[in-house]
Amino acid sequence: MIDLHCGSLEEPISGRRWSREDVAREIGRRVARLEARGVAPRDRVLLAFGNRIEFFAELLATWKAGACAVPIDARLTAFEVETLARAAKPSLAVVDEATPQEVVAALAAAGVPCVATTEVAGDVSVGAGCHLDDDALVLFTSGSTGDPKGVVHTHRSLRARWAALRDNLGTRDFARSLCLLPTHFGHGLICNSLFPWLSGGDLLITPPFRPDLVMRLGALLDDNDVSFMSSVPPIWKLALRMSKPPRRGTLRRVHCGSAPLSAATWEEIRGWTGTRRVGNAYGITETGSWVAGLADPDVPAEDGLIGEGWGAVVRVMRRGDTEEPLTAADACAPGEQGYVWLDTPALMRGYLGRQDLTARAVRDGWFLTGDIGLLDERGRLLLRGRERDEINKGGMKIHPADIDAVVERFGRASDSCTFALPDPLYGESVGIAVVMTDPGDGALRELHAWLRRHVAAHAMPSRWWTLDAIPRTSRGKINRDAVRTACEKIDALDLPAILGRGEAT
Repeated sequence: MIDLHCGSLEEPISGRRWSREDVAREIGRRVARLEARGVAPRDRVLLAFGNRIEFFAELLATWKAGACAVPIDARLTAFEVETLARAAKPSLAVVDEATPQEVVAALAAAGVPCVATTEVAGDVSVGAGCHLDDDALVLFTSGSTGDPKGVVHTHRSLRARWAALRDNLGTRDFARSLCLLPTHFGHGLICNSLFPWLSGGDLLITPPFRPDLVMRLGALLDDNDVSFMSSVPPIWKLALRMSKPPRRGTLRRVHCGSAPLSAATWEEIRGWTGTRRVGNAYGITETGSWVAGLADPDVPAEDGLIGEGWGAVVRVMRRGDTEEPLTAADACAPGEQGYVWLDTPALMRGYLGRQDLTARAVRDGWFLTGDIGLLDERGRLLLRGRERDEINKGGMKIHPADIDAVVERFGRASDSCTFALPDPLYGESVGIAVVMTDPGDGALRELHAWLRRHVAAHAMPSRWWTLDAIPRTSRGKINRDAVRTACEKIDALDLPAILGRGEAT
C-alpha cells in the first residue's frame, strides 16, 4: 500500500543528496536488512535518530516490511529511551553514529537489539507490504519519565491527512520544502516532511532548532531555492532579529504551528519573507498535525486566527469532557468562547495501550483538543488559550507531570510542581517549585544532578523555588498556574551560585 512517488532528499548543511532513484534503492536495501533481522509484519521498529536522509529511508523501509515505526527524540536520556522502549515493545531499534552508547545499553536492557542505519544489505527487497488499517506510527507526546502516552496512527489516518492537505492546499507551493523541526513529532514529520515529500516534492532536512541556522535563514532559503517552510514562533523571534531576509523570491508559502502568531509578528514575517502567504497551521499529533488553517493565507493578520478545517469539522462547544454525548445545545454561538472539538478521518487509532486516555479524549469520533477558542461569523477558528498544562518551549512540548515524576523518585524532596514561565525567546520555559526534606544546598545540587541524568536537556527547569508546601485545591489537585503565581511573588533560588558552591568544594 506504499506508493513511492517521493521526491529527492537533501541535507543543505552536509551537502548530501539522494535522488529519487537513490531513495528507492536505499529503501529496498533496508527492507532486506529488516527481513534478515527477523522483523515481521505488525512488529514495531524504534527509530532512535532523526533529521537526516537515512531516517526517511528507514521509515519507509519499516512500512514496506509491514511494520510500524516508532520515532523518538534523539536528545532523550538513556533512562527516557528505556522507558519508551518498554512501552512500545519494538523488535528492533535503528541507531546512528551519534546515538550514545548508554542509549544502546538501555535499549539492550529493555530487550531491544540495535542495528546501525549504515548497516544495510547488498540485496534489495520489495517487502511484505502493509494494509490501510495497519499501525504506521507511534508518536510519544509525553511520559518519557513515567507513563508514556503514545499516539497510534494507521496508514489510513495518515493518508486521510495527506489527501485533505492536497485537496485544500494543492502541491505546487511544496516543490522544495525545508524542515527545521524535529522529525519525531507530528508537525515536523507528518506534515512538514512527509506530506510534501510523498507528494513528489523535494525535502530539505536540517538538524532541529539550531540557532546558528536560524541566524542565516535568509541565505539558507536563497541558496536552496526553498518554496515552503514550516516553523514555530521562537524561530521567527530569532530570524527576524538576527538573519538577513531572502532576496531571490522563491518562497511561496510559510506555515507556523505549535502556537498562534500575533498579528504584529505575522506581518513582520510577511515583510521579511517577501510573501504574503503566511499563516497559522493548527496541528495536533492525534489528528495527524495540520487540521485547520487558511487555504489562502493572504488575509489581514489577526491575533489567534487559524481558519477553516482541512479535512475536518471544527466545533466550539460548552462541554469540555467526554462523559456525555455532544448535543446541539452544547454548541457555542459565533464569537462565544468554548472548547475546541474536531471530527476528522485522520484521527489516531488511539493511545498505545491506554484505552483510559483514549476514552477521555474521544467521544463518538469527536476529539477533544483541550484548546479554548471561538468560531467567528465566517466560521473561522480563532484560538484564545489552552486548557492543557503542557509547556511549549520553542515548539517542543514539555509535560510538567513528567518532570514531577522524576522528582518524586528523589528521596530528599517530598513534593514538587513544574510549570510554564514566560520566555522572550522560546515563548515558554520551565520553572519548578520543590519541597525539600533537607533544605541545604547540597540536597539541591543532588536534585539538580538527578534531573540532569533523567530529563532531556531542553526540559530541564531553568528557574527554581523552594516552598514549605505546594498549594493544592480542595480536591487535592495541583493548580500549576496558582503555584506559578505564588512563586513569582518571592525570589527564585540563585541556582548558579548554589551549583557553583558545590563545584568549588
